[in-house]
Amino acid sequence: MVYIPTRLAATLLALPLLARGVPLVDRGEGPSSDEATTAVSDDTINANFVRPAQFARIAYCSSDAVEKWDCGEPCQALGMGDVEPLVVGGDGGRIPRFFVAHDKTTQSLVVAHQGTDASNVLSVINDAEFILKDINSTLFPKAGSGVQVHDGFAWTQERTADTVLATVKAGLVSKNVSKVAVTGHSLGAAIATMDALMLKMNLDPSVEISTVVFGLPRGGNSDYANLIDSTLGSSFTFITHKNDPVPTVPPRFIGYQHSSGEVHISQTDAASGNATVTVACPGQENSNCVDGNSLFSISIPDHIGPYFANVSMSGKNCPL
Repeated sequence: MVYIPTRLAATLLALPLLARGVPLVDRGEGPSSDEATTAVSDDTINANFVRPAQFARIAYCSSDAVEKWDCGEPCQALGMGDVEPLVVGGDGGRIPRFFVAHDKTTQSLVVAHQGTDASNVLSVINDAEFILKDINSTLFPKAGSGVQVHDGFAWTQERTADTVLATVKAGLVSKNVSKVAVTGHSLGAAIATMDALMLKMNLDPSVEISTVVFGLPRGGNSDYANLIDSTLGSSFTFITHKNDPVPTVPPRFIGYQHSSGEVHISQTDAASGNATVTVACPGQENSNCVDGNSLFSISIPDHIGPYFANVSMSGKNCPL
């Protein structure tokens, strides 16, 4: 656990803005929820969250390893013959690694995006571009007016959007499937969320899209949060882990807002890496979950995990 005084913590959260000379204008905060949480069962976790976590972990592996589906234990956990990569791309920097694959076990396509590589300055710069910008109306034709997104996340998502959309469209036909699962961690979670919206708006309505992301930072304004709620609804889940500070940035007072769909891990077993207390958090910015965490209890390691089934997210957890 890393304990940080409140003033220092606030300064750290604002550093990317200060580095660009951006004034921290208070735009007010969106709605909050204080509804009681409900326990998430192990059956729900195993059925809905473990496999996306395993795919999100693999997005940190080298492109060569993913293309060959030979990335050690992370690939083995999903089955060596059960996943067929359709496209693998990214450089781990300006374009974070990503892949689209056919998951034969669930008879679905999977889209997965790599998270921030702290050792790669270009990857960090993607996160540091905090300014809100209007959403791309070409990629998101049904977004409507007023929707603004984090410009660093938006530019990063746009670099791979055409490839992801084209590959998914082709894969739905060639693999004769009608389901798409989207996942990612950290920066990859932000990109994956935008991908899910893009796919929902550009694919046939009969295609089932489910999204489970991990360690998601706030990606846009209240209109963006509402767009996620109205477009993806209950098919969208973002997992937060204990005292991870990343889901609390960018700060709400400059106009950022999380959607609904948070599932919060509040306790894990250190020996097994399994979540022992996991709760569903109704509404947007539920104060009983990550939004209610104290700045005195920030834990950077909590951002890495483990999330479920001893799955942690970083290049160090992918041997190849």
